[in-house]
Amino acid sequence: MTEPPTGRPDLDELRRRAMANAPQREAGMVVCENLVRIYQTEGVEVQALQGLDLSVAQGEMIAVVGASGSGKSTLLGILSGQDVPTAGAAEVAGHDLLAMKRRERLGYRRATVGFVRQQTSRNLLPYLSAAENVMLPMTYTGIKRSRRRARAEELLDLLSVGHCRDRTPDTLSGGEQQRVAIAVANANEPRVLFADEPTGELDTATSDEVFAALRRANENLGVTVVVVTHDALVSEQVQRTVRIRNGRTSTEVLRRVATGEDGVEVLTAEEYAVLDAGGRLQLPGEFTERLHLRKRVRLVLESDHVGVWPDEAARRARSDAQDAESGDGSER
Repeated sequence: MTEPPTGRPDLDELRRRAMANAPQREAGMVVCENLVRIYQTEGVEVQALQGLDLSVAQGEMIAVVGASGSGKSTLLGILSGQDVPTAGAAEVAGHDLLAMKRRERLGYRRATVGFVRQQTSRNLLPYLSAAENVMLPMTYTGIKRSRRRARAEELLDLLSVGHCRDRTPDTLSGGEQQRVAIAVANANEPRVLFADEPTGELDTATSDEVFAALRRANENLGVTVVVVTHDALVSEQVQRTVRIRNGRTSTEVLRRVATGEDGVEVLTAEEYAVLDAGGRLQLPGEFTERLHLRKRVRLVLESDHVGVWPDEAARRARSDAQDAESGDGSER
């Protein structure tokens, strides 16, 4: 492209250069980079997400955990198309969630993603049978009537609730309702299934049945599954658990099956701190408290790791505290 007579590049040229120099976005079914969500409540600004990074591969099944107020529900609302981020980047199955218009967002929720809520009563229409509930989403995407019933029965059988096909929700147990809800969420063959505390109202045995249904949907239907939960037992049933703290991903636990020296397979779990695209990571609170890490720290680059050290003032405070504890012990 030729430049204008002034010798300065025009706007299109500047955009081209910016795109050429921009870092390549990580590939994945779900990709968030520096995601921000700010709410205004009675004149008070609340930052629910503060630059969150997340990547979920196609066909993966992960759990997202975090304390109340950490931002996990906000993240789920954005990814499912029910909320709009303030800034950053968020893509699901190639859909740019910041650029989508209202009509596009409606189509996205109907065909690209499925959603299962915690409250069983919010997932199903009470006056329809289980099969009719599963068939209902198909009417919005043009699936032929002759195919709807067959598709509904296939899904209900897959999730072990085929015996519920002609029963209304009030005659189903909580676990049966959630498994029917998973069938509803998969009616239009979504690329990603989001589940918000799907076992929050269930006992342990029933929770296992619901999670087994999610796993079958993941394995048999190929749908990518993202589960938001506070249940430690549920989060341990996936290969990767992502923890959110203060509006950012802070740690990930990776679980693998390893074979020991005796030939016996054992499940191993390793926890990692998450290093985001800006080079930021969150140190666990117990680490910072024990070492009196405050405001400033010193970084030391070693041959195979980075050392994090308290500054001189914090080091002296820690030493004084240890001396005081030692003195108390000697007096006793």
